[in-house]
Amino acid sequence: MSEFNAPNEIRIIRTYDAPVQAVWDAWTDPAQVALWWGPRGFTLTTHSKDLRVGGIWHYTMHGPDGTDYPNKTLYHEVEPLRKLVYDHGANDEQAPLFRVTVTFEEVGGKTQMDMRMALASAEAAAQTRHFIKQAGGDSTWDRLAEYLGKRCADQDTFVINRSFEAPRAQVFAMWTQPEHLARWLPPSGMEMRLLRADIRSGGAAFYCMSGNGVTLYGRSQYEEVRHPDRLVFIQQFCDEHENISRHPLAPVWPESWRTTVAFSVEGPRRTRVTLSSAVHGPATAEERAIFLDARASMTQGWSGSFDKLEAALT
Repeated sequence: MSEFNAPNEIRIIRTYDAPVQAVWDAWTDPAQVALWWGPRGFTLTTHSKDLRVGGIWHYTMHGPDGTDYPNKTLYHEVEPLRKLVYDHGANDEQAPLFRVTVTFEEVGGKTQMDMRMALASAEAAAQTRHFIKQAGGDSTWDRLAEYLGKRCADQDTFVINRSFEAPRAQVFAMWTQPEHLARWLPPSGMEMRLLRADIRSGGAAFYCMSGNGVTLYGRSQYEEVRHPDRLVFIQQFCDEHENISRHPLAPVWPESWRTTVAFSVEGPRRTRVTLSSAVHGPATAEERAIFLDARASMTQGWSGSFDKLEAALT
């Protein structure tokens, strides 16, 4: 058995920079849950919600292609500000797909959400895990982080998480050692050359990416490199002489954006990477809107890079 979860379970842990009350409200208030529930591109309509033991949340998820997914969630346990247990995936035509237990705990002024999805067997868990990945289901919890950041701190951010079966020091090295970084960071179909790399607090990197009919240059200025748990860097597109420019396919993309990467231990050989980005410095309303509108494409791009990082770690 894994030290992280049972064979028939899918477990997700997230830490949100928000009080427990705010996270609980985001989960249980139909008006708030409609703003983040579901993979990127999905919307939600709540028909009724009875948040009590034996109560039902009746809702429909609307896919980006127009497909509707009716759901009826049956609550088995409701402990305000602490715990929910419910059946997920049922509707009038099908039985529940799995049972969810989710707890909320205050940790250092933040909220840790610990979710376990229990299925009938290890095989069912593996199939569901694959389906969730293909459907982009994990972006639901990234959308929650973005929603809480806006609601609690008025911050517009992009967030993505991924857990890796590798020790934290090894994962951190893949982000900070140039020979590794260039192998997995570029999006699918592109190659990366690090023309200069000084990855330390106060250091900088200059790189070229090419492929898919595009060649672009960029630079990263490292504000903080703290082994083994944190990276903060500012990114800019530039030309081959390091003059600041814009993405060749997105001329109104913001000039600068700051990215923070946190590395958390989830087990002796399991590390969760949480990446968040936000516009840095002066930017027009149009540039900020473009950044937020691109969150789905950024999820796709980073997911491809994380797939390559996962393979490299394996």
